[in-house]
Amino acid sequence: MSSYDPENGATNGAVSVNNDNSNHQQQTVVIPETAHQISTDSWLQAGFVLTTGINSAYVLGYSGAIMVPLGWIPAVLGLLAATVISLYANALIAKLHEYGGKRHIRYRDLAGFIYGPRAYSLTWALQYINLFMINTGFIILAGSSIKAAYELFNENHALKLPYCIIISGFVCALFAIGIPHLSALRIWLGVSTFFGLIYIVIAIALSLKDGINSPPRDYTVPTERGKVFTTIGAAANLVFAFNTGMLPEIQATVRKPVVGNMMKALYFQFSVGVVPMYAIVFIGYWAYGNKTDSYLLSNVHGPVWVKALANISTFLQTVIALHIFASPMYEYLDTRFGITGSAFHPKNLGSRVLIRGGYLALNTFVSALLPFLGDFMSLTGAISTFPLTFILANHMYFKAKRNKLSMAMKIWLWINIVFFSCMAVASFIAALRLIAVDSKTYHVFADLEG
Repeated sequence: MSSYDPENGATNGAVSVNNDNSNHQQQTVVIPETAHQISTDSWLQAGFVLTTGINSAYVLGYSGAIMVPLGWIPAVLGLLAATVISLYANALIAKLHEYGGKRHIRYRDLAGFIYGPRAYSLTWALQYINLFMINTGFIILAGSSIKAAYELFNENHALKLPYCIIISGFVCALFAIGIPHLSALRIWLGVSTFFGLIYIVIAIALSLKDGINSPPRDYTVPTERGKVFTTIGAAANLVFAFNTGMLPEIQATVRKPVVGNMMKALYFQFSVGVVPMYAIVFIGYWAYGNKTDSYLLSNVHGPVWVKALANISTFLQTVIALHIFASPMYEYLDTRFGITGSAFHPKNLGSRVLIRGGYLALNTFVSALLPFLGDFMSLTGAISTFPLTFILANHMYFKAKRNKLSMAMKIWLWINIVFFSCMAVASFIAALRLIAVDSKTYHVFADLEG
C-alpha cells in the first residue's frame, strides 16, 4: 500500500525495518495508503496550524494551571525553559521526516521505520491517547465558554456544564463532517486566528483593568491539594502548552523542502506564536494572583457584551482547534474505511457522520463525565506528551544518527531521555492523585463553576 505525494508523484509503500536482534532478521511494517492530501501547504500555513494550537482556548487556563501552583519565579523560568526545550525536541522530529530516503507522514510511521512493528503500534497508541485527551479538554473548554456566556444573561443556572459540553460536542461533530482533512482548513485558520485574537485581547485588557484597580494580590502557592503533587502536575502542564504530539502529520502537509519549511514553521511558532500566550498567562496571574481560575474569563470584570463576545469567540475557536488535533484520528479512520473524495458526497457524508460523530460522541461523554480540565492537561503531559515529544524524539534521533554524533551529543540525548522518563512517571502519579482528589470533591457529570 502507498501514500501519494502530488508534488513529485512519489509514493510511500511498505517499509523494511532492520531490528537489532541476534538473528538480524528483517521485519516489514506495512504503511497504509493515506486518504488525505499531503505536500501542498506552505510553511506559513503550517506555522499558523502550530500557532493555532499554542494559542487555542487552552491559554485561558494556563494562568491557573501553571502560574498558581508554581508561583512567579518557578513558573516564568519553567515557561521559558519549556519553550526552548520544546523547540529543540520538535526540531529533532522534523529533521527525521525524510530519514532513510522517504517521507514519514505519521508519527507511528517514523517510529516503525526506526524500531519496527512493536514501536509502530506503541507509538500509535500513545499518540491517539494524547490527541483524545487533548480533544477531551477542548470540549470541556468549549462547554465552559457556553456556560459562562449563558450565565452572563441568566442567573438561574438552569444550563448545567454537562449540557453545555454535549452542545459543544455536537457542534464539533458538524464541523468535522464538513472539513475532510487538515489541508482543507485553509481559510478556517484565518477565522481561528481572528477569534483567538478577540478572546486574548479582551482577556488581557480586562485583566489589566482589574489588576490596576484591585488591591495587592496574594501570590502564595496554595497547598490544599498537596504542594508536591500540584507542582509536578504543573510541570507536566508546561510541556503540554507547547507541543502537539502530531508534528509529522502536520509536516506531511508541507511542500518540499519539507525539513527546511518545517523548521521555518517551528521558528514562527516559537517566536511570534508564543507572544500572545505569554502575555495572557503572565497578565492574568498578575491581575488575580492565586485566585486565578482555570478559565480566566471567569475572573474578568467588564461590560456584559464584551465578556459574552470573548466567550463566544472562545467557543468558536475551540471548534476549529479541536479539528486540528483530531485530524490524525480522522486520517486513520478515513484511510481505514476508504473515505475519499468530496466531503459532501452522500456516501462520504454518511460515513463521516457515523465514524467521526461516533469518535466525538465518546470524547464528549468523557468530557462530561470528568470535567477537570487542569488534571487532564497534567495527565496528557505525563502519559503522552513526555514520551512522544521528549523521550521518543531524543531516542529516535540517537538511534538514527548515532554513527554521526559526537560523544557529547550522545550524552546530552541520553540525559534528556532519562530526565524526561523520570518526569513522565512522576507526573503520571501526580495527575492520577489530583484526579482522584477532584473526583471525591466533585461527583461525575459535575456542574463545575468556571
